[in-house]
Amino acid sequence: MNNSKISVIGCGYWGKNLVRNFAELNALHSVCDANLALANQAAQTYDVQNLSLEEILKSDCDGVVIAAPAAQHFELTKASLHAGKHVFVEKPLSLKGEEAKKLCDLSIQVGKKLMVGHLLQYHPAFLELKRLIQKGNLGRLQYIYSNRLNLGKFRNEENILWSFAPHDISMILGLAGDLPESVYATGACHLNPRIHDVTTTHMSFKNGIEAHIFVSWLHPYKEQKLVVVGDRGMAVFDDGLPWGEKLKLYPHQVTWVDGLPQPEKADVIYLPLEVSEPLKIECQHFIDCIAQNKNPRTDGAEGLRVLQVLDAAQHSLHTHQTVSLNAQIKPYYAHETAIVDGGCDIGPGTKIWHFSHIIKGTKIGDDCVIGQNVMIGPDVVIGNRCKIQNNVSLYKGVTLEDGVFCGPSCVFTNVHNPRAEIDRKDEYRPTFVERGVTIGANATIVCGNKLGAYSLIGAGAVITKDVKPHAVMVGNPAKQIGWVSHAGEKLGDDLMCPREGHRYQVINNNLKEIIKNDNATKTA
Repeated sequence: MNNSKISVIGCGYWGKNLVRNFAELNALHSVCDANLALANQAAQTYDVQNLSLEEILKSDCDGVVIAAPAAQHFELTKASLHAGKHVFVEKPLSLKGEEAKKLCDLSIQVGKKLMVGHLLQYHPAFLELKRLIQKGNLGRLQYIYSNRLNLGKFRNEENILWSFAPHDISMILGLAGDLPESVYATGACHLNPRIHDVTTTHMSFKNGIEAHIFVSWLHPYKEQKLVVVGDRGMAVFDDGLPWGEKLKLYPHQVTWVDGLPQPEKADVIYLPLEVSEPLKIECQHFIDCIAQNKNPRTDGAEGLRVLQVLDAAQHSLHTHQTVSLNAQIKPYYAHETAIVDGGCDIGPGTKIWHFSHIIKGTKIGDDCVIGQNVMIGPDVVIGNRCKIQNNVSLYKGVTLEDGVFCGPSCVFTNVHNPRAEIDRKDEYRPTFVERGVTIGANATIVCGNKLGAYSLIGAGAVITKDVKPHAVMVGNPAKQIGWVSHAGEKLGDDLMCPREGHRYQVINNNLKEIIKNDNATKTA
């Protein structure tokens, strides 16, 4: 008898199926949806409570199932784990790899199960296919390929890779038993110039397995097929066929005659399957994991591995390069339209937004924000916690220390007298921006100069010489009009920061901060 109590968040297109299955398993505790009409309908149909998110998190339910839009998965899962609930979240675990990693760590910290809805891992045909492989019926695996094709449903936010491929990636990783060493993806955008309608993803594994996934929503007919080739046999899982034909074994052999391979074909074997709804098996698995304190088949770590492959494939789509992949997820976030060349060093927590390009040899520190349409590199060095706003280019020779703010469309040069017809790469002059500097929108920083710590460059200013620490610079050419505190507040005649209350003094035409509790001063 089942004693687990499960709440379902999301009663829409897919959530209604989860609600139905948990109700049929006598485990449904309550439902929740931003659309009150949907939630009320589900609550009335299955005679359970319609609760708000806050009420669910405070309730006595054991587990929470999340079938909300993907953009909400991270926050809802995090809140549920913090509330002491086991969580079953539909794919993807998150839209960002670093967030998925945080959820995996959090589930361990709070001692609660985290399960991801990779449904086909619970399909009777796939489960039987895994048993065949484990028994050695196919021998050593050599090649796996998957087709997931249809006409529609077209998406305007996510491309075909993120919409169709996660289930296939999950199955292939489950059969290969590891992450691929490298990923290469190619595709085409036909309906929307920025959203891929067709992609082919190739994966190479350390154990010699090769695999590819072909997905498309511009296909004349529906096909959902997984083909596994081993050195002793082949198998096909075709989910578009009746139950009696879904899983087929081809015990073909390859023999060698006079040094040439020859096929020995055998009759197909249709493998019997227990007819059962995969989603019900998946829901029961979540209940069992809670009751028996066992790890889900598709746990958070499995969901994270799928995201790693998706991220690598997305990066390959935009760079047209093979992406190496190891067991550690990249610590930063890059939007799918951003390009990060190989050979870059980017710290954890950094975010790189739409259409930006980070060129080989660039080093970016921790927790930086790189806005839209930013170009950085090659060989640029950026410290921690810097913010680069939209439409900024940082060329070779530029160094930013920690906490630098570059306003929208500010300009850095690297040659004093550029000519399109003359190569002056050997005349690049370095620009050094010290800690905490703020550079206003549309300002120009002429190369070869140093911006002192915590200085403030006004919007549109043109810097043609070194800037003192804490100086406020405006105009063309820029001139100093005052001083600014560590907090970015312009100082009055009393030289006291109105935000922090710190007092400064000018000594030898340089600003110094007065250290509290004594009469000593320090260079600001």
